[in-house]
Amino acid sequence: MIDYHLHLWPHGSRDIPPTVEQLALYCEKAQANGVTEIAITEHLFRFVQADRALSGFWNNDSNRDLAHQMEKYWSEHARADLDTYVECVLQAKRAGLPIILGLEVDYYRDQMDKVSELLSDYPFDVLLGSVHWLGAWGFDDISCDIVMDEWEVRDIEKVWDDYTISIEELAQSQVCDVLAHPDLVKITGRFPRVPEEFYDRMAAAAISSTMVAELSSAGWRKPVAEQYPNYYLLKRFVEAGVGITTASDAHKVNDVSDNANKLKGLLDSVGCEVLTGFRSRKSYEIKL
Repeated sequence: MIDYHLHLWPHGSRDIPPTVEQLALYCEKAQANGVTEIAITEHLFRFVQADRALSGFWNNDSNRDLAHQMEKYWSEHARADLDTYVECVLQAKRAGLPIILGLEVDYYRDQMDKVSELLSDYPFDVLLGSVHWLGAWGFDDISCDIVMDEWEVRDIEKVWDDYTISIEELAQSQVCDVLAHPDLVKITGRFPRVPEEFYDRMAAAAISSTMVAELSSAGWRKPVAEQYPNYYLLKRFVEAGVGITTASDAHKVNDVSDNANKLKGLLDSVGCEVLTGFRSRKSYEIKL
């Protein structure tokens, strides 16, 4: 098993420069849960380099309360240095830790070329692609009252459609390697009348882009209380030959490789016999 989605800092925390010792603790916790390799994949927006290239995308949103909230959220997070982060993970790799260098990259409509240019000179092994906000609405920030109020007034069919369009456009951009938590939009437990229609579109996006899909235990720690992706979508991915990575999306060491055995059981139930690993953005098969 692998854990290809790990963060170094909880949301809202002050970003302390990472150390090899911290990464070693992540590796120890992963190995205790039967996981043999991890990828450190901090959010791109937590780095000052992203702030210079991408900030201000929220200004086009007509909801000024949401725009202000997103600006505040962004400014609280975009504090770390990408070069320091990269060098620390590379140092851990050189020390022999079973670790690879990654990043979680949000979808920025009409700006993915800027993302590609920003990241092109770094030696990443894997890039996760994700959708966390629709316009200025960071829909998965379930601790924020403004965000949760929007869930009460928005049409759920449209929310799912807007999210799925973003997934389709993210895949079409071909900037990233893995679709992280593909059906994150279900985080609060709100579903459209026929969610399978949206799942089919998400699967088609992965198939057409040759992206790999992530099976994540993080959903079990959220209100929806279900893994990402839904069983139906996971089965569609596997049957269509879409590669799979496994992940915990941990933001602290205690959650590293959370429920790895449970994820293994899901893979067995859909007939998945291999995972997909990455080196230098090139994929390879890992036998389960």
